[in-house]
Amino acid sequence: MHGAIIGDIVGSVYEWDNIKTKDFPFFGEKCFFTDDTVMTIAVAEALLNGGTANDFIDSMKKYGRLYPNRGYGGNFNAWLTSDDRKPYNSWGNGSAMRVSPCAWWADSLEEAELLAEKSAAVTHNHPEGIKGAQATAAAIYLARINKEKGEIKRYIEEKYGYDLSRTLDEIRPVYQFNESCQETVPEAIIAFLESNDFEDAVRNAISLGGDSDTLAAITGSIAEAAYGVRSETITRAFQFLDDNLCALINAWIDVGKPIGALFQH
Repeated sequence: MHGAIIGDIVGSVYEWDNIKTKDFPFFGEKCFFTDDTVMTIAVAEALLNGGTANDFIDSMKKYGRLYPNRGYGGNFNAWLTSDDRKPYNSWGNGSAMRVSPCAWWADSLEEAELLAEKSAAVTHNHPEGIKGAQATAAAIYLARINKEKGEIKRYIEEKYGYDLSRTLDEIRPVYQFNESCQETVPEAIIAFLESNDFEDAVRNAISLGGDSDTLAAITGSIAEAAYGVRSETITRAFQFLDDNLCALINAWIDVGKPIGALFQH
């Protein structure tokens, strides 16, 4: 979960001002947390509350209303601010950027994928929306249990059909802003596969351009599980959060569930 939040914060300033380089300040002065962080926190609280469909709906609506104007998509924002509790068949990348707590809560790969589906389906019940969340959660879980990158790549390609054979250098020149799971999740996973450490993974994702904060949130969530995150990086990220969001993270830790690896190894 730390990895998604850090990726979101670092990528926040580049979402509407894309860059195609890895050479940039990791935490710029104008960085901020966006809807990616808010909804990741919401998913974590939903799991703490029981992990039912109603828990996910309640938490998302609660946090979405507590933190308006954080960059929510139009359809999602309409759902947040209405009394409607039905999904709206979205294939957007929002289902994948918020899913990381599911992979840390789960005790098996199958449970990670099931929880990912449940967290996605309350809004993103389109097959591509569910697929994006499940593929992300699977990658996180496999990295969490120390599977090699080659094994993670094969599993995602074989089960979810994403093409992970492309390189960042092939993707970067032609990649443009895209909010779909099908053109965000594979690219985010590739950014992880080509990385050397946590920070390098986040830089890879942002260097593609596109929906930078969400790409970096997804990549960061996988990279955290693979590499861990330095304690000073986590401390710096927490400075961008308010007490309410920090309290939820602490509540997660208090129940004894791993939130991610604290130190890079």
